[in-house]
Parts: sequence; C-alpha cells; structure tokens
Amino acid sequence: MPPKTSFDWANVRKRRFGVWRYRELLPISDNVEPVTMCEGGTPLIKLNRAVDGHVYVKFEGANPTGSFKDRGMTVGVTIAKHIGVKGVVVASTGNTAASAAAYAARAGLACVVVLPRGGVAKGKLAQSLLHGARIVEVDGVFDDALEEVFTEVVINGKKDLYPLNSYNPWRLEGQKTIAFEIVDELSEVPDAIVVPVGNAGNISAIWKGFKELYNYGLISKLPRMIGVQAEGAAPLVATWNRKSETLLEIEKPYTIASAIRIGKPVNWLKALNAVKESNGTFIAVSDNEILNSVKDLAQYEGIGVEPASAASLAGYRKAIDLGILNRDDSVVLIATGHALKDPDTISKIF
Repeated sequence: MPPKTSFDWANVRKRRFGVWRYRELLPISDNVEPVTMCEGGTPLIKLNRAVDGHVYVKFEGANPTGSFKDRGMTVGVTIAKHIGVKGVVVASTGNTAASAAAYAARAGLACVVVLPRGGVAKGKLAQSLLHGARIVEVDGVFDDALEEVFTEVVINGKKDLYPLNSYNPWRLEGQKTIAFEIVDELSEVPDAIVVPVGNAGNISAIWKGFKELYNYGLISKLPRMIGVQAEGAAPLVATWNRKSETLLEIEKPYTIASAIRIGKPVNWLKALNAVKESNGTFIAVSDNEILNSVKDLAQYEGIGVEPASAASLAGYRKAIDLGILNRDDSVVLIATGHALKDPDTISKIF
C-alpha cells in the first residue's frame, strides 16, 4: 500500500518528534488525534570501546517509559481511543505492561495487565502500578498470561477491553518507525540489524519498515536481520536451525533476561519470514554472555540497558566469531530497554 501523501526526508527532519514524524507512513487518518508523549527520536550511539568497527546502538531506553514498546503503544492506544473502547488489556513480561499503563492513562482509558506471577522485574511492575493499571497475576510464564488475555477477550467476548499485545497489527506499525529513524540518522542503510527476540514482533516490524522504504524507492538496499535469543528461551533459534515448518515451542523458558523469556512467540512466523527474506539468521547466547554485554555497554560506552537489550551485543559478538558478520560491516544493535527497568538483576553483576 503506497504512502498517503508524498514523502521525503527533508520534510521529516523539520518535524519535532519521532514516531509521528512519519505519519504519511502510518495507517491512521490525518483527522485522528494521536495519543502521544513524544516517543521515538531515540539516540543512535556509535560504539567506540566495547567493539571495533562500524557498530551503533539504537537506544530505545530513551523512550518515555524506557522501552521500544512506546512506539507501538502510541499507535495502538490512539486507535483504541478512536474506536471508543473503555480500556485496554495486555499480557506482559513487564515492558508492555508499563507502556500500556502509561499510554492508557494519557488517553483516559482503563488498563488491565496480566503478568506471570514472580516473573516481572520490579521496576516494570512499579511503573504499571504507578500509572494506575489493574494487575492480574497468573501462574506460569508469559505464554500463560497471553493465553489468559486471548481467552478473556476473544473467547469470552469482553469487547470493552482492547487487546494490545504484539499480535495487534497496529502495535507493529508503530515499531516499524525504528527502521525509518535508522535511515534518517545514518543517511544510509546498515549492513545488518541485530535484534533481541522475545515475542518476535519487533524484528518483523523493523523489517517491515525497511521493506516499505525500499518499495517506495526511498532506499536502494535492505539490511540483514539477525535475531538473538537467550539459550534457555530460544524457540526460534531451534526452529530456524532445524528448518522446521512449525514452531518448536519451549514449555518452560528460562533466562535472566526476563523481557525475552518467552517460549511460544506469537509472531514467530513473521520473524522467520523477516530473517529468511533478509538473508539473516537467528543466534542463541548464554546468560553469562548477556550479562557481560550489559557490563561492557555500561562501563565502556556509558549506555545502561536491561539484560534483554544486551543480547544484541552478545549476538553481534557471536556473529563475528561465527563468520556471519564481518568486522567492517555497518551494524545497528537494537537496545530495547533501559537499565533501570531491572535494577535487581543489574545489581547481581557487581
């Protein structure tokens, strides 16, 4: 589908804020007032000491609630408010809950978040409570929480609650603006994008963004998409390596990186297609590699990220070791959330 109006980078650069700078490329009519907190426009930081080469971190921790989820939530909550629902509902490992609660508060909507009991970092839980969300805890992992949301909304028909997990296509429309900003900031397309993968929405959304720019003739090449999962929560890595046509689910995923502790990613097929189309791959990294990358980003670069974010640096290093990427490749690492999201885990590093 072509953009609603003509689009050029010169006009984009004159606009003040991130996600809604690209309104021509978002599926929302011009007469709809966005629910926004000036999300997007996050820093693209070149790494100088942690690694050699042309490697950048797209620091999504600079968003209003401290994660990339705000990009999708501004679009999703805008649509929820426009269609007149009373509230929104999400299952979450934490970041989605914090973002949904904040944007629902901004929109004057109720918010219900379903969380795996004991499986959410305290910083994220505190954010959800701070913004007035109603917390529902379920036994099990994120996948059980998501099943609860699906059951209540789809099967039991609670139409007054609008689901905003990443199977909601409007969420992914907001998240694709990461690709637009990378091109805007670098003035070129990098050779590869390395993305932590949990529920697998972000990697497919970013790929969608790059493909749209390419199809509209705004860029002349496409990057490779490298998805990174923790070894104890790597269903897509297993599926990719075994060339399986169905997702090889993990019933009890485990990793210290709670934001990607997901065994049944709902966007698995979209993610597989993104990696396949881009000639990319999936990589698994250990928790030790993740924590070492957290420490290196903080102490060598001054960039504080939660563990899931550091999976991108750990994955990049492994990709270099395996010969998947070369040291002279230009690469952007997506850092999905701020270090203060998970202070308890960070404190265990030292």
